Amino acid sequence: MATGEIARQDVEDGELGYGAARMADGRISVAVEQKPKPPALPFRSSELAQLDEALTLSSRETGLDFSIYLGELDGDDTRKAAEELHAQTLRPTHAVLIAVSPGQRAVEIVTGEESHRRLPDRGCKLAVMSMVASFKESNLAGGLVSGLRMLTDQAGPAPRR
Repeated sequence: MATGEIARQDVEDGELGYGAARMADGRISVAVEQKPKPPALPFRSSELAQLDEALTLSSRETGLDFSIYLGELDGDDTRKAAEELHAQTLRPTHAVLIAVSPGQRAVEIVTGEESHRRLPDRGCKLAVMSMVASFKESNLAGGLVSGLRMLTDQAGPAPRR
């Protein structure tokens, strides 16, 4: 942003402030630095700690690999985009991906072959309904933690071999 004003004749060029210059017509042009606002983060530090703990406990208790994706899901088919993300996990057969795209108003839970045996569609739908209820109350982290707990309870402990 630049502002301009007509210079007083008695102002010397050496007296002009930082970012100011005298133009040929006598006008002083002043450049003002605009500092961009940092992007708003979706979670506070305490919420990130809760999510990390919930993910760790869910994975440890069930033996399944839980993960959360928060962001835009490419294209109009959010399910397909979530399945593509799930396929990139280290152990897709044991993975459970919770994909949330607030801008698209979409929540997808994708399971692999082994995780699907332990997490039937009905249990996943109940977890989604619980998460959405929290999201409507502007509680994104709480909804995710609640959903993770429900899925963990549904999957049960890791099988012993």
